[in-house]
Amino acid sequence: MTSTASSTDSTEHRPPLDEDERAGRLSWPQRLRRFGYQGRPVADVRERLVPAYAEPSPRLWEALGVSYRLSAWLTRWSAWIGPLLVTVLAGLLRFWNLGSPKAVIFDETYYAKDAWALVHRGFEVNWDKNVNALILNTNGDVPVPAGASYVVHPPVGKYVIGLGELLFGFNPFGWRFMTALLGTLSVLLLCRIGRRLLRSTFLGCLAGALMAVDGLHFVMSRTALLDGVLMFFVLAAFGCLVIDRDKAREKLAASLTPDADGRYRPSTSVGDHFRFGWRPWRWAAGLMLGLAIGTKWNGLYFMAAFILMALLWDAGTRRVAGARHPYQAVLRYDTGYAFLATVPVALVTYLVSWTGWILSPADGTGGYYRNWAATDGRGGAFTWLPDWLRSLWHYEHEVYKFHTHLTSPHSYQSNPWSWLVLGRPVSFFYETPSPGVAGCPSGVAEKCPREVLALGTPLLWWAACFAVLYVLWRWFFRRDWRAGAIAGAIAAGYLPWFMYQERTIFFFYADVFLPFLCLALAMLIGALAGPPGSSDNRRVIGATGAGVLVLLIAWNFIYFWPLYTGTAMPIDDWRARMWLDTWV
Repeated sequence: MTSTASSTDSTEHRPPLDEDERAGRLSWPQRLRRFGYQGRPVADVRERLVPAYAEPSPRLWEALGVSYRLSAWLTRWSAWIGPLLVTVLAGLLRFWNLGSPKAVIFDETYYAKDAWALVHRGFEVNWDKNVNALILNTNGDVPVPAGASYVVHPPVGKYVIGLGELLFGFNPFGWRFMTALLGTLSVLLLCRIGRRLLRSTFLGCLAGALMAVDGLHFVMSRTALLDGVLMFFVLAAFGCLVIDRDKAREKLAASLTPDADGRYRPSTSVGDHFRFGWRPWRWAAGLMLGLAIGTKWNGLYFMAAFILMALLWDAGTRRVAGARHPYQAVLRYDTGYAFLATVPVALVTYLVSWTGWILSPADGTGGYYRNWAATDGRGGAFTWLPDWLRSLWHYEHEVYKFHTHLTSPHSYQSNPWSWLVLGRPVSFFYETPSPGVAGCPSGVAEKCPREVLALGTPLLWWAACFAVLYVLWRWFFRRDWRAGAIAGAIAAGYLPWFMYQERTIFFFYADVFLPFLCLALAMLIGALAGPPGSSDNRRVIGATGAGVLVLLIAWNFIYFWPLYTGTAMPIDDWRARMWLDTWV
């Protein structure tokens, strides 16, 4: 054999090894191949880029007595049947007796009326302080005032609430309808996102079911506040990016060519130079993020986190495909397009949401601060900009000062350190009807508490604390991108509040990252049940433990149902549900 080594190679003049010496230098798997050992199969690159979904074991269908044809049909359509069944359950819970309590509860006193004004005048107005009773007594048949009101949140969430009021009237059912609808649809989104993220229909449906029976999500879905709307748009943006990730990996996998053995292997040229082209799901994510920011400004934190997350996903995709310099490739080919598909789209969406305010008169009869550029804002270096834009910028600046300096004490404010352990839930509604009135049993000696308490299902949230630690561990030590995505979304919704610990903030702000807590818990429960290939004993023990935990969470939701729905109960029953002193 002709050697191709250079003249300086020290092995050039060595005598050839005999068979025994060659066998001694082989690794033990290589030696075993002579006896038929195949080793652990190496995953095809295309399989790594686009992993398959987990499917129910044939043994399950056999145990249930399901025919092969029916089991194949169920397996094929379970990706939609399961999520839709969970969504129907969530919808029945959220729409049941939605108009009760027939009252303006907590901050509905702001958002329900602001929404009604927006859909009729295009801007918020000042209402009489005693108008709530008149609205309830007349089913909303009240005139809309003309004077503009100073408000501190963008209009998107209030337009959403106002749509329900246009459909069903200016009454509790009308102003709660859209939050209940979005709360229900968010369960469907979470089921589908969880399925795609975890590659398991069961775990996706489990994540959605957990959110369906969470008390905080339930209460926020039945109250006309902005946080449930914000949560929906944030979750939708996350889902768009997860779909975009899958589509991008499918494109990259399709560009690879097989080798002589028919196996798809990493390609440096493809990984380092592939152009993903048109990515409509990223533009959709930008739209959803714009709507989120147009509901509440903390959507900005999610936009920053999601852009970074999407770029890291691109780097991981290129690395799997064989890129030697994945981050340089992302910087060259992906970063600019990721920015254009999100930030400008979100900005335009945000500006469009102010159309009603922009088109209102600038003579002092329009929206608050609409005439600022023509009065107090005359002169300066930016007079070349349109008056509406300068007035809007001034308005936003004043709102920013309000948010960063809000320190007025409130009896239900809480520190973010206490949120995950449910340290201080918020009472949205409380009254004490007499025996025989408003559902209070006639045989009791005392008045009955009737409360709507924004309290997460305790066992779910306390288990989620461990789930957060699990996904952090799995991301840091196992480099599991799914755990990193979940942890990143939780961080974007949770950590920014630690910068404003002196500000007046409330536990129900945590509703925006609740879906990701449910994903973390579903991931933990999946690990408890056992990974694929586990022994039967491991599966039985794990599935039993996981099942018990899920059943306890469902029981916990049922137990606290009266506190979530404003159901009157004897005082002793109410006290039995005050597990912590800080809940009172």
